[in-house]
Amino acid sequence: MGTILIAGTVVLVFLGFGNHVWWLAAAGVLFLYLQYGRDSSSASSSSSSSSPGGSSSGSAPATYQAYRKRRDQQAKWERRYQRERPLESRRQQREKG
Repeated sequence: MGTILIAGTVVLVFLGFGNHVWWLAAAGVLFLYLQYGRDSSSASSSSSSSSPGGSSSGSAPATYQAYRKRRDQQAKWERRYQRERPLESRRQQREKG
């Protein structure tokens, strides 16, 4: 599947010499392939930016390392929130417990 998309991107790049809109299409195809096309195990091991910062999916991480990375990032965000908004975080703690 990846080979077909890469070949299609190359074709779009060659077409782009005549009409530059095709280059934008090639960039879009590459972006979509890199963002969503690869399976989660190869994406998490091959690139460090595989988990976007703002998205939180309900599915379990593929590896323990991905779980640890996500857990540590979440803890970092919570500590930052408590540091930057002490009144809100205290109120939330009262409501919780």
